Amino acid sequence: MPIPGNLLSATTESIDPNTSGWTPKLNCTLSKGTGGRNGGDGCLIAKSVAAGEMQARTVSSYPVTAGTVYYAFADAAGVTPERIGIRWLAATGWEISITWSMLTTGSSTGWHRVSVAGAAPAGATQAQVLLGSTEAAPGANHFWENIYLGLPLRALGNLLPFNTESSEVDASGWTAVVNATISRQVPVVSWGVTNYTAGGHTLAMTAGAAGNASILSVDRPAVTAGREYLAYAYLQPPTVAAVAWIELRYYDSNGNQIQATRSTLAPPTPATGMYRQRVSATAPAGAATCSLAAGLDGASAGQVLRLETIVIVAASVLQAGTVIPYADASFEQGIAGWTVPSGAATIARTAPWGFSAYEGSYSLAVTSATATTSVLRSARFPVTEGVNWRAQIIAHPAAGAWSVVTVRVRWYDAANTDLGASSGTGYSVPGTSWYAMQADQVAPTGAAQAAVEIVPTASTTGSVLHVDRVALWEVLPLTAVVANSDRGYITLTLRELPLDRTITVHRVGADGSRTLVRGTAGLIDRQPITSDLLIVEDHEAPMGVPVSYRIEIYDAGGGRSTRGSDTVQLTHDDINTAWLKDPGNPQRACKVVVQSAPDWQRPIEQAASVVRGRRNKVVFSGRRQGLEGDLAIWTRSDEERRALHLLLDSGNTLLWQATPGMGVDDMYVAVAQVNENRVGQLAQEQWRAWSLPLIEQDMPVTVGVNGSAGRTWQDILTEFTTAARLLDVYATSEDLLLDRRR
Repeated sequence: MPIPGNLLSATTESIDPNTSGWTPKLNCTLSKGTGGRNGGDGCLIAKSVAAGEMQARTVSSYPVTAGTVYYAFADAAGVTPERIGIRWLAATGWEISITWSMLTTGSSTGWHRVSVAGAAPAGATQAQVLLGSTEAAPGANHFWENIYLGLPLRALGNLLPFNTESSEVDASGWTAVVNATISRQVPVVSWGVTNYTAGGHTLAMTAGAAGNASILSVDRPAVTAGREYLAYAYLQPPTVAAVAWIELRYYDSNGNQIQATRSTLAPPTPATGMYRQRVSATAPAGAATCSLAAGLDGASAGQVLRLETIVIVAASVLQAGTVIPYADASFEQGIAGWTVPSGAATIARTAPWGFSAYEGSYSLAVTSATATTSVLRSARFPVTEGVNWRAQIIAHPAAGAWSVVTVRVRWYDAANTDLGASSGTGYSVPGTSWYAMQADQVAPTGAAQAAVEIVPTASTTGSVLHVDRVALWEVLPLTAVVANSDRGYITLTLRELPLDRTITVHRVGADGSRTLVRGTAGLIDRQPITSDLLIVEDHEAPMGVPVSYRIEIYDAGGGRSTRGSDTVQLTHDDINTAWLKDPGNPQRACKVVVQSAPDWQRPIEQAASVVRGRRNKVVFSGRRQGLEGDLAIWTRSDEERRALHLLLDSGNTLLWQATPGMGVDDMYVAVAQVNENRVGQLAQEQWRAWSLPLIEQDMPVTVGVNGSAGRTWQDILTEFTTAARLLDVYATSEDLLLDRRR
């Protein structure tokens, strides 16, 4: 799949099926190699003609806007260090300047990332990508693939700006706190081919002397008191022992630090790779801003800590509706509020990094020195009395054996009085697999708080149990449907979906007919489940007809489970109106007044032959085609007129939905040349009469529903300081929603 937002063509990006997007610029010849990972096996081979620097560039130049920051990256492999550059060109094609990345600190014959970012200089209207390396002899090969040029690719929801997240432009987003200097380096790091937010430049903190060293982000993004935030960064600690950490800090409106939460890295020994470390904390009362710090404790002089993909976001929700904060559910920074009220068990965060985890990089390690029962208890969290709550853990035996593990909830009133624990549900845990264990219980009268309790019974001494992804949530219907008749669609909500499986969603008519429902990637037919919560807006549901939904969930082995929804119906209040919708862009849907329905024609291709001596011709016919006719409608205001123009501009296949009983079924149509006429003689008259020539079409199968792809207003606020700057970048509010820039 092409890199999102890439200005380069798919062929230029992936070198598949050929090298036509590239040309030599200096001291090299180009050919296609094998071993690539993006789109196919192809990669670009740059072979040196003589010893010295060689460069390749894109054949095409790509439009840029002066003053806008652009980003380029590529994956490279070779026996010498390399760099990547953006070559800025004037409208005449003359070179203005080149923004080069730093050279990699080493070389590798395995794929590794190089990248660069910079603002287009004054006068620049076009740009090219340059790939460069310096070879020791003629005939040396350097390999390139997975090449991107475009706007910066950022972690969605990050409160920190792009350069603080990535240090691709410079290191100005960071300041030294104690015993540290700051620079940028490009170590040889292999990232996944689709990890587009990981770049080549890393932020490098160097300890000036023996002792503790730390740095701090300059930016202070705004936060909301009482909300939990999650920060993470990839860390590459020094190979000599030192404690690496990140810290989420909160400040009041005067800039005074009022809270700091630290998370230390427990890397393998020796630590040679990049390790993503997380830290989360709830913003305390009075908190106005936050920042992220990083450092080394017990560093030696000259030791370096590198950071990459540095992010602060609203904390992840591991289970929809859970009341347990990320820190207490994931154990990424320690055991949080968990205790052992009784029994011989001890608890700690697993180590080293990545040794055992279901979510993130760590889990809770429960160790029992004796073959006895222990009770583990979380902190208390707010609940509502009288409703059903579900507690769930995911755990696996890591050593020894456990005869039973019970999951239950202990209830408390608002004054912290213990109201007792539910009976819970016990599970056997053979082998070493991860098991999801849950228990449902109704909160008793007076309950205002609850704690999750885990009661494991060890069968042997030295038994170890790992626990991760703890959740407690109010049990809501697994499947819910709501008709939004005023906006012409049905909302289908699916809860507690199993991850890493696939899902199919059908709309079921009153006659039992099934139609696939459209999602962001097209019709939802065996699509991967990536979240336990799925909300689908069905804009193609028929009007005035009762429908329900059938959901099929498939596991990796082909096993299937099903769900069904209640029956729901969209109402259509005015029989004189009809909906016109773009299935891929439901935000453009228009309700229009129908002047007259089409008089249909059904064309057919025919060839008539006259047979000598016969009265009747011989006619050879193709298959009779779909309906064609002119739909006459009115728009009643300038707003409706502009909305209809927006709907028709794309030329996409549309869905026409009339009121049931009008003799017209829901129909997918293509609209030919449109006539727009004034209704009256007055210039101020806003009514318009339209003639829409319709040609019946099949239902679009591959079209997905366009959306913001996870973007929120926070992404906009982080990138743009004022609303006026949005006007320079986006032509319409829809372009802002879909991040379609000028």
